[in-house]
Amino acid sequence: MFAYVGSRTTRERHARGDGISVFRRDPATGALDLVQVHGDLVNPSFLALNRAATRLYAVRGDGEDMSAFAVDPATGGIRLLGRQSTGGRNPVHLALDSSERFIVVSNHLTSSLAVLPLSEDGVPQPLAQRVPLAGEPGPHRKEQPFAKPHFNPFDPSGRFVVVPDKGVDRVFSFRFDNGRLTPAAKPEALAREGAGPRHLAFHPVRPWAYAINELDSTVTAYAFDPRDGALQPFQVVSALSDRFTGNSRASEIEVHPAGHVLYASNRGEDSIAVMSVDPATGRLALVQTMPSGGTTPRFFAVAPEGRWLYVLNEDSDAIVLLRVEQGTGRLIGTGQAWRCGSPVCMVFSRTPMTAGG
Repeated sequence: MFAYVGSRTTRERHARGDGISVFRRDPATGALDLVQVHGDLVNPSFLALNRAATRLYAVRGDGEDMSAFAVDPATGGIRLLGRQSTGGRNPVHLALDSSERFIVVSNHLTSSLAVLPLSEDGVPQPLAQRVPLAGEPGPHRKEQPFAKPHFNPFDPSGRFVVVPDKGVDRVFSFRFDNGRLTPAAKPEALAREGAGPRHLAFHPVRPWAYAINELDSTVTAYAFDPRDGALQPFQVVSALSDRFTGNSRASEIEVHPAGHVLYASNRGEDSIAVMSVDPATGRLALVQTMPSGGTTPRFFAVAPEGRWLYVLNEDSDAIVLLRVEQGTGRLIGTGQAWRCGSPVCMVFSRTPMTAGG
């Protein structure tokens, strides 16, 4: 089993990364063993694998393009297949549609989504659709000057794309049909002023979605209607410990594969929040804030088997391993960490979750 880590690389980002790192991963112990670093890449800052783990895709943060790589199934090693313009500046996220014939990208600094077709061998083709996003900017003078989409996951059915937008305090919803995005029947859900929605995670089996709000370090819970893509908020909860009184920015969010807990990362408090998910209502309750073991946990990832959580501490150049307690989902330190310059994204070749995670 393999894990792929994207790192920031540029001096403008004060980065120390080398590109994309490939690790062999032991699901039993969580241990990582470096097998390749694919260098000569500029800010491969978000990654996606196809289901067969034969193709890896990366956006080039602060740039204007994305890249595709072939994956060797035996060694996990990658080689460049091609690159393509995303039709905008600073692409920050990408997601494959269920047919794996298209890829959707968020262009953060030019307020747009891009749809790119993929060739039969998985190479991105020229832009097929560009969708501008707009709205009243939020009150934060530096972070909210205009629409700034940051994430564009597909819903579990693959029929909708949901887009948290940090700049205009909205979560947009689009129908996706045969490579085209069109606004959903209820095309947006408003967040609190100054919240700054950043990323979003769907519950694995229930019609709930959870957005992490970067600027006020909260999580908003939404009821998601799989018939029309509508989002209806029903709860907001802080991702910070009530003992923390400093400045912090939230970043990543993920629901455990078993659906009983949710995790969120805080840059400033440098922690991973653990929240229980009520199985009947979807409401959240903060049960733990676990130190991230480093500085600026921009990203984290729960391993597919549900037993391990890897924290990517961007400013202390380390991937820290935490153990997920079976049953409760609480996090336990392991003392294990691996050096990696400016890590910002991690994806896995998929394996089934073990029972009781």
